[in-house]
Amino acid sequence: MMRGKGTIPSVVRIDAAVVGVLAALAVGAPASGAPSDEASHRVLRYEARFYPEGAAELGLEEFDVEIIDLGPDVHDRSMEAGRAVLAELRGERATASDPELRRDLDILIDAVASDLASAALHEKHFVPYTNVARLTYGGLRSLLSPDNPPERRRRALSRLRRYAGLEGDGPPLAELARRRTEERLDVEGLLMPYAPELDQDLASSATYLAGIEELLRESPIEETAWRPPLDALRAQVETYDDWLRATVRPRARRDPRLPREVYEDRLRQSGVDIPPDELVRRATAAFAAIRDDMRSIAPLVAAERGWSETDPVAVLRRLKQEPIANEDLVPAYRARLAEIEEVLRRERIVTLPDREARIRLATEAESARTPAPHLDPPRLLGNQGESATFVLPVKNVHSEGLVFDDFNNDGVSWTLTAHEARPGHELQYAALVENDVSIARAHFAFNSANVEGWALYAETLVRPYLPLEGQMFSLQHQLMRAARAFLDPLVNQGKLSRGEARRVLVDQVGLSEAMADQEIDRYSFRMPGQATSYFYGLTRLQELRVRTEIALGDAFDQRAFHDFVLAQGLLPPDQLAEAVQERFIAP
Repeated sequence: MMRGKGTIPSVVRIDAAVVGVLAALAVGAPASGAPSDEASHRVLRYEARFYPEGAAELGLEEFDVEIIDLGPDVHDRSMEAGRAVLAELRGERATASDPELRRDLDILIDAVASDLASAALHEKHFVPYTNVARLTYGGLRSLLSPDNPPERRRRALSRLRRYAGLEGDGPPLAELARRRTEERLDVEGLLMPYAPELDQDLASSATYLAGIEELLRESPIEETAWRPPLDALRAQVETYDDWLRATVRPRARRDPRLPREVYEDRLRQSGVDIPPDELVRRATAAFAAIRDDMRSIAPLVAAERGWSETDPVAVLRRLKQEPIANEDLVPAYRARLAEIEEVLRRERIVTLPDREARIRLATEAESARTPAPHLDPPRLLGNQGESATFVLPVKNVHSEGLVFDDFNNDGVSWTLTAHEARPGHELQYAALVENDVSIARAHFAFNSANVEGWALYAETLVRPYLPLEGQMFSLQHQLMRAARAFLDPLVNQGKLSRGEARRVLVDQVGLSEAMADQEIDRYSFRMPGQATSYFYGLTRLQELRVRTEIALGDAFDQRAFHDFVLAQGLLPPDQLAEAVQERFIAP
């Protein structure tokens, strides 16, 4: 999983699922010196007026002590500012003569226009709601990262004090969040927060606050300085949560369905440009084909192990009974990465950077925030050698008591390492750091179909060279991505219940109950629509490769093709296809 781009309408919407999981984990871009970078910086500063935490995480240190704007009329103010920026960009596009500049301006225009449309939809349909504990944890975590120099980490104290209302002009963030919800709480026709989401958020508040304290204890800030504002923030969050329990929770909706125009917008934001019904049709067909492949390999794995059971799910569960201890996970994954890198070099699949990829276990708060393996992206604006980190959770903190055995065995380590590290997400970010990629292409062009599509494609690149158990888990993960692409729309259209979707994931895909729970949460409220992007992005990239192979014939070189794709930045499928045609095939 790649943690995605934050955009200002995500903040204006005050949508906890988007702000907490996407906006607070924004990605950035290197200072490329591209002709479009000046325009990109203007858009970044427009975003930073309303969500400075995201801009700071990109690397714009001038916003390190600023905090999210939850003041009165924030939606109207941000929309007005966004429309002004959009008009400027369109004016520049009308007079631009450089083809590369025009392409990047088109990316910026599309990004701002798309986000304004999404914000308008959210304002139309939803009561505003903010998960204050998660938001503040994300804003402080980005500053307190050990990758930052001590002087930057110390600025987290000022941001903490602002969250608590002890510095700056405004009241505490929790009070502002409550006011924004109260303003529209009784507006007829608006949808309330989803009950399971609210329950999970309330149950996780203490974990996030403990995560903040853990970060502060390891920081260069003296406890005598951070303890009073943290205690104040904790009390404010507890008061806010009590208000949510008393006032919002009794009115929370029980139906996870989103309005159709909202769900289709979530798909578009994720890079999926086909209707939900077409997505379901394609994904179910792919699910059947992948399941047949698993039925071919499962008996081979069983024969190697001397097992009589040959059903794919049964074989997967037997393999999971050989877990790697938590303390051995990181060394095991590092060893697996070295083996995969040898395959990539030997088979001339893609060019690797000289530096090592980083791998570590997730903290409790990180597991609450992102309960799945993911890449923690580096600061890319002003990068001083920081690199991405592959982060492994060891449990789903939202499913206490259930076994989480999906990531801690030898067989699955192959495909997870290929996806999150190399040749997947980590290599994408290495390419952004090392290639002359414009800010527009590395940040504003971001969508999950490109990013997750590449990482899933990366799994397919190494699969032929894996041992049988590695191939088995690789196919299982591809099956899971196909399942996502039809379960997510069906849940959001009300055609499948959460329980029915869970049974598919447990009984047919072979996920643990804890993993299935976090999957269903993802479809229902964490990131509706986004999970479909893996399958769709993979199919678009596979189509592009086949067309390129046909066009070039014997001259096709897979390493050159993959290096070119990575060098383009985080372009969506259509723009990537255009670049390949014009600058890889045509010459």
